[in-house]
Amino acid sequence: MHLRILGSAAGGRFPQWNCGCGNCVAVRHNKAQQNFSSKPRTQAQLALSANGSEWFFAGASPDLAFQIEATPQLHPRALRDSPICGVVLASADLDHVLGLLLLRELQSLRVYAPASVLHILREENSMFGMLNRVPHQVIWTPMKAGSPFSLLTAENEDSGLRCEAVFLSGRYPKYVKSGDLAPEATSALFFESSSSKSAATKRVAYIPAVEKLDEALVAKIEGVDLLLLDGTFWSDDELIRIQGSGETAHQMGHIPVEESLGLLKNVRVRRRIYVHINNTNPILNEAGPEHHVVREAGWEVAEDNWHLEL
Repeated sequence: MHLRILGSAAGGRFPQWNCGCGNCVAVRHNKAQQNFSSKPRTQAQLALSANGSEWFFAGASPDLAFQIEATPQLHPRALRDSPICGVVLASADLDHVLGLLLLRELQSLRVYAPASVLHILREENSMFGMLNRVPHQVIWTPMKAGSPFSLLTAENEDSGLRCEAVFLSGRYPKYVKSGDLAPEATSALFFESSSSKSAATKRVAYIPAVEKLDEALVAKIEGVDLLLLDGTFWSDDELIRIQGSGETAHQMGHIPVEESLGLLKNVRVRRRIYVHINNTNPILNEAGPEHHVVREAGWEVAEDNWHLEL
């Protein structure tokens, strides 16, 4: 299985356009300081392929156009012939769906999402009508939790990838007006490659937003080859301490890194990486103590343009 971390930051990128926190100021001015070292990052985006030629996205970030251009494997093979086959949506959060509008140029795509997320995009937001201008422009496909399903192209061809969704919460984005939606606002996505019968199946868990790690989810994570986990905030009160007000990490639907480090300490995972990292998170500073704590615990801090092969 081929994976590309196209973007690794939370919504707003790093640096964030309107933020003057210490992290943003330092990376924006490329300050060579003894106590700070980091890199800019675009908004979280993952691309997966079983064979290296047909690709699915997990989410569709607002930075998607730039991320595609920075990745030759995603460039068109010929006139209007992109290797991008579809998208799997874990939520209706803006930094997870706005990139769909950048994929509106009339190449057929398949989009998987929980039924409620499809309802929000197709019935409650007229802008996404741009993805329905011609028949089969987008094949909207509801996904249910509980069992793996094959990721199919718009032409119903098997991509060699399988996905399983685990619904985590009913916390919908604040722009959503419907009050009677199923509790499937946020999903953990588990991917596996089914293209080779001779090779051992490889499993990837992509969980860019999770409020808590309960026993059932931890058991599901156990044994995966790659865990890409919510690394939005280091501490629960991070934003409040930095800006003097706001919500806690848990109130925003994110488990702090300092909590997940302990909860997953003894869970068997081959490789573990924090993604969806907010611009305020001190783990972005490679010279800082929080970054060293994460690395010493066996975790990595995702960067843009990482290529992983399982």
